[in-house]
Amino acid sequence: MIETPGFLFTLVAFILVLGPLVFVHEMGHYLAGRWFGVKAEAFSVGFGREIAGFTDRRGTRWQFGWLPLGGYVRFAGDMNPASQPDPEWLALPAAERAQTFQAKPLWQRAIVVAAGPAINFALAILILAGFAYAYGQSKTLPVIGLVAEQSAAANAGLQVGDRITAIGGRSVETFDDLASYARIRPQERVRVDYVRGDAPATTDLQIGVVREQDRFGNQFELGRIGIGPVEPVRVPVSLLQAPLIGIERTGEIVGMMVDTIGQIITGRRSIDELGGPLRIAQVSGQQMSLGMVEYVGLIALISINLGFINLLPVPMLDGGHLLFYAIEAVRRRPVKPEVFEWAFRGGLVALLALMFFVTVNDLGAFGVWRSLAGLIG
Repeated sequence: MIETPGFLFTLVAFILVLGPLVFVHEMGHYLAGRWFGVKAEAFSVGFGREIAGFTDRRGTRWQFGWLPLGGYVRFAGDMNPASQPDPEWLALPAAERAQTFQAKPLWQRAIVVAAGPAINFALAILILAGFAYAYGQSKTLPVIGLVAEQSAAANAGLQVGDRITAIGGRSVETFDDLASYARIRPQERVRVDYVRGDAPATTDLQIGVVREQDRFGNQFELGRIGIGPVEPVRVPVSLLQAPLIGIERTGEIVGMMVDTIGQIITGRRSIDELGGPLRIAQVSGQQMSLGMVEYVGLIALISINLGFINLLPVPMLDGGHLLFYAIEAVRRRPVKPEVFEWAFRGGLVALLALMFFVTVNDLGAFGVWRSLAGLIG
């Protein structure tokens, strides 16, 4: 039976995911700016017209916009997209000018910009560290205890007792490493290195594919090798070890994101899998209905996504600003404002085009286009 969370439930779940994550991201910028003495004129969660807010004693306007799909911190002196000095900035009194973003050294500006994505990664690390401390860490050895009939492993000649040491050129330490690698690579042909007895060996294997459907009707294609472990092993994690495991797990998720983007670029994965706010909202409602653990896990995943996407070298994003700061550091002078202006416009067009595309994808996933075609037909 397919279960579908209600619209209001989904909307609340979405806001409770995106709102706090946007707040955390912008708080990273705000705190770093405040540390370096930059005045924040506005801190907004959401875009568009203000629906609620207040002004603190430092003169910062804290507000909520009606469109909860992002946010921003506007620092004093942000008078142009390049955040570079201009006549209007030069006309400010010296005391006010000293509190502006443009007045700060390059390294401080870079830290302020990088602090947003950094705090998103820090939040995800904290959540994943908490999971590791609460539930332990899988240490199941990559030794085959079961080979499914007519599976990819069986066709490749793998046998019970084989210890897999690498797959696709990547070393393997646990059974989970195998599963994670195969999961996002259905039908790909890879090399598998293993040890049988005491003798190392190699074989080629085409990862199998299974089609699954969850309780909400979502369908997935997942890669499967067709093997099982000898005995699952999970070990407890100390409070000191947990953060290291959180960092390691976050790095693994980022690596999977990079791999997935590479698959989309090279055509090995359908671009239909790209989703936007509507699909995030849908998944938020579904995960919240499953329980708090699943919901908090989703928050960690989206926080990593938010940090990763913002570090992409696209003008308008934090990564675009950092790219221009790197160029400035090499050239020892800022990029010309008109160059940044054009890059900013190009980045805006690219982001709007991507937002339009993923929204079309989301509507397609919800069956909107099929319904319209049926009405027209």
